[in-house]
Amino acid sequence: MDERVMKKCIGRPVPEWDLAHRLATDQPVSPDIQDFGSTFNINSVFMDVIEPSFLEKQWFITGVFVLFLAALYGPYMYSYTHTGDSSAFYLFVADVMALCFVVLFGGMAWRLGRGLFFGLRYRPIRFHRETRKLYAIRSRRFFAKAGAGDVVWEAPWTQDSIFCLHREITSFGTIFHIRHYTVDDHGNVTRVFSIGREWTGRLQVEMALAQWNYWCAYMNDGPNGLPKPMLFHTQRETLRESFLFSMYSFGMRAPVVIRLVMMPLILVFTVMRTLANATCRDPVWPDAIERISAVASDDPYAEPRSGTPVGWGDTVLAQQRGEYPNDPKARADGWMGEPDGRTHATAWLENPRVNMTHPAARV
Repeated sequence: MDERVMKKCIGRPVPEWDLAHRLATDQPVSPDIQDFGSTFNINSVFMDVIEPSFLEKQWFITGVFVLFLAALYGPYMYSYTHTGDSSAFYLFVADVMALCFVVLFGGMAWRLGRGLFFGLRYRPIRFHRETRKLYAIRSRRFFAKAGAGDVVWEAPWTQDSIFCLHREITSFGTIFHIRHYTVDDHGNVTRVFSIGREWTGRLQVEMALAQWNYWCAYMNDGPNGLPKPMLFHTQRETLRESFLFSMYSFGMRAPVVIRLVMMPLILVFTVMRTLANATCRDPVWPDAIERISAVASDDPYAEPRSGTPVGWGDTVLAQQRGEYPNDPKARADGWMGEPDGRTHATAWLENPRVNMTHPAARV
């Protein structure tokens, strides 16, 4: 979910559905612990994860490019209508239409394109165990003082923090993602950001809850015993990775026929994603966060390390060779509820108090 879509929440109370589906930070919310492709790196001090638009930004980029082409039709219309003899009224109408194309589509391209071009290639969210906080890089700082880094928001990891499963009903169906809300003294939202990836449809809520358990297990108990992530996303995206991001956006297990039919669009997505990455730079953490994020050279939990596959392509090949686990997961300690994750998730959507005893999970 692109953060600009979430700005409609600012200044308003947290949506009732979100409050009803808050996520506790000190106990499991489902029987499984599993990552589903949300991790950049992990160690004893912190874990960096993605935000939803990282996986889907090729869709936004392509849309911005189409809007830009539509805006260019304005100057073309102006030059075409002024090449011959036409009445003053005809020229006036044509000029107004040309201006409308530039203002309308150009404005939309500018509004939606900010941050996608000449911004950051990715915006990590850092789960920091020692400070008990989340640090989320939000945007590029162009004129930063030395050591200031990019714009970072902080979110405390406490029982009172508002983490929730958010539901968004779109023209493409119902999607879910995990959010954090910061509110003022009146309960109105001042900041909101999403963590990890998006989940499509009610059947994937089971996966979202297992993902939340993964982060809770790391923050509360550390990386010891945590299952491997689905994969470690690369922070040095290659052309091959851009292609795989574009192809897998139509489904990890999409049939070959579907992929062949969609291949022209996949190639367009690849070019757009590569072009956007070429205009952007890597994020820069402020020095204050870098100092508290120092990792020992002999940290036994620091990953990815030499020999660990990174990115879609290398991970899939390593799984085929049996060198990286496929679908790694663990069971949540102390879980007393429904043993089947999907059954529990279905019941939890209808009644969020199911198996949720902590006050943070109740409204």
